[in-house]
Amino acid sequence: RIVKAAAKKLKVDMSRFPINMENYANTSAASIPILLDELVQTGRLRKGQKILLAGFGAGLTWAGSILEW
Repeated sequence: RIVKAAAKKLKVDMSRFPINMENYANTSAASIPILLDELVQTGRLRKGQKILLAGFGAGLTWAGSILEW
């Protein structure tokens, strides 16, 4: 729900937000690295692409980063 709300607020199509929860459930701190590996393995993430990472945790904790792969 957090991702859908962010997409709506930013007016960005959900296809721009890769999600793999249906494959692995909530893997906590490993969620982002697992998704990055999956994106690289499937060719959806390539060298030179700019990506925004955001993670959300318990108690309204969160972090984000923009990087060039």
